[in-house]
Amino acid sequence: MENGEQGACEPDGPFSASPENASPVTATSYPTSLALKNSEREKETSQDAVLSEKVTNSTVTGSVIEDNKTLMWSVATFHETIQCEELHLDLGRFARKGVQQDYRMPDVITVRVQTDPDTFQDVAVKIERPTFRKPFLGGFKNRITGVEFHNAGSQTIPKKRPEKGTTLFCRETQTVFQKNKRQQTANPTSTQMTKVGLYVSSVTDKLITPGKYFTAEEYHKRRLEAVIVLQKYFRRWHARKLVQKLKEEKRLRLAWEAQEELKKKKEKEDKVRRERERRLNPKTKEDFELLYHALESWRQEEIERINATLTGAERKAALCGLLEEEAQLIASIGRHKINADEENQHKAVLHFLSKCAQPKRWKAYDGKTTEMDTPYTLRARELLEIYRSVSMNDIPQDERVDVLLTLRCTVEEHACELTKEIVELIDREVDLMSREVKECNLEGLRKRICTLFLQYIKTPKFNPEVAKILKVPPHPLKLYKNVNFCHSCENYLPSTEFPVPANSRTIGRCHLCCKLDNEARQRESFLKYRLILENLKKSEADYQDDTKIVFLVQLQDLRYMIENIWGCQSALSACSDLYDLVMVRWDKQQEWSPWNTVLLTKDEADAHLKLCNLQEAYEAAFIHRIKQKHIRAKKYFAQIPAMTSFLPRSNKQANAS
Repeated sequence: MENGEQGACEPDGPFSASPENASPVTATSYPTSLALKNSEREKETSQDAVLSEKVTNSTVTGSVIEDNKTLMWSVATFHETIQCEELHLDLGRFARKGVQQDYRMPDVITVRVQTDPDTFQDVAVKIERPTFRKPFLGGFKNRITGVEFHNAGSQTIPKKRPEKGTTLFCRETQTVFQKNKRQQTANPTSTQMTKVGLYVSSVTDKLITPGKYFTAEEYHKRRLEAVIVLQKYFRRWHARKLVQKLKEEKRLRLAWEAQEELKKKKEKEDKVRRERERRLNPKTKEDFELLYHALESWRQEEIERINATLTGAERKAALCGLLEEEAQLIASIGRHKINADEENQHKAVLHFLSKCAQPKRWKAYDGKTTEMDTPYTLRARELLEIYRSVSMNDIPQDERVDVLLTLRCTVEEHACELTKEIVELIDREVDLMSREVKECNLEGLRKRICTLFLQYIKTPKFNPEVAKILKVPPHPLKLYKNVNFCHSCENYLPSTEFPVPANSRTIGRCHLCCKLDNEARQRESFLKYRLILENLKKSEADYQDDTKIVFLVQLQDLRYMIENIWGCQSALSACSDLYDLVMVRWDKQQEWSPWNTVLLTKDEADAHLKLCNLQEAYEAAFIHRIKQKHIRAKKYFAQIPAMTSFLPRSNKQANAS
């Protein structure tokens, strides 16, 4: 520099003058700045370009050196710098290489930005360091200087691949690479050995001798043999368990079959025993139907026997004797029927009075039932006890007198013609008993007293609780629309007293006339059909799918279906015992109807209802036979007006045509 000017020179880069790297330089003659720049610009183009890019972010201050001035380091201080465009000295070249190697970019740098022609502003810039190693994207190398330049990568964090929901494996995870590597224990130990001057006891030592060496093939062979042995024993154990399980299932199955067989046998014996008891002591209407049916079966067998063994006068005499014997049996059945009617009537009266004497009941919030007696229920209970005592037979005379006196005190509370008549009859019976009249002669009088006292109990004025149970007779004008004339007994009866089968066109005989005609002529038993109909209604009610057709079918219609359409036998096994037969749905997904039913035994019905696909379970011929029976049932029940609304539309059109 001329005129002894002192200053500092700082290259256009991130190098700042410091006491460590600044040294005074003195020279008598230096080339000018312009000459240096022209001579070195061609050689150090690439290096200066890199260095100039790095130092542009630093802040420099000082004066500018002219082109015709020489460069020199003179009195360089720490706080003074000289701005140079480029410095291409050998000394600077070596210094720049050392700085590049030791330099580390700070976390925050200061950048001076010119906002106005005369205004500068310092801006703090935070350096973001990558959290991952940038991939090598290629580059090039300077042949002269040997400097490598790499292609720059983006500082943006790469996006993660979306998860596909399946686990993917690369080839490395599916390929085995064997590698040998020595390992060292984490805790090194030392061993003390015997030497001169040191004795180590060998009492607790364990002698280990090496075994026979075997190759990998022998090792895998031994493992395979061991695996085969294990599999052999496991398969044996598994087979034994399976056999034991099958034996247990077979034992349980045989026990269940034996139990079911015993149960069926017991049910059949109970059924025979009940039928015998019902025939010996008939009590209900069904019992007398069975009795008359058994009588008719016996008569037919005797007629066949007589016709097959006897001829002429002997045959006629045998038939006359059979007729007399039949008349005696009918008379005996009639006497049993009279006794059964009296007993049933007495039970009905007691049930009626017991219903009047029951206390009031209602269920509380906790599920318990609360009972309460009212004055009316207490009065009805008192009258019930008196009636039971009065209607009892074979009691001592003094007890009978006490019962009659109690009855007299009870009826004298109300004065009317009925009570006066009861009091007169009580006085008459007491007078006759005092004269030691036989009890058989007093039966009529006692029955008359019971009848009048029952009439007294049924009067709401004397027994208010009975008013809630007695049936109120309908108005006579309302009966005119529902009254029909029976041509057999010549009585006008309500329409409910007439059976209406599907094939009937007019109102026929009433139920009582049909019953008498059956007892006199056909003597058939409808108990079996009635049981089938009751079981059918009960099973259809369990489906809870609002079925209606089953409740429109009458007993005569069901009997026609069983006898004429299904032939009184099971569709599968041809079993003809009506006590074991039931009617179920053919297709359980649809409502029961005469064209969607099948007659089977109880066991067959249970198995049929468990089927899911009828086409796969049954053969085509069997299904066709069932469909034919359904078509016959449709044709028969199309006569009932109430049934036509449930028929399919195609069937309605066919019937209309």
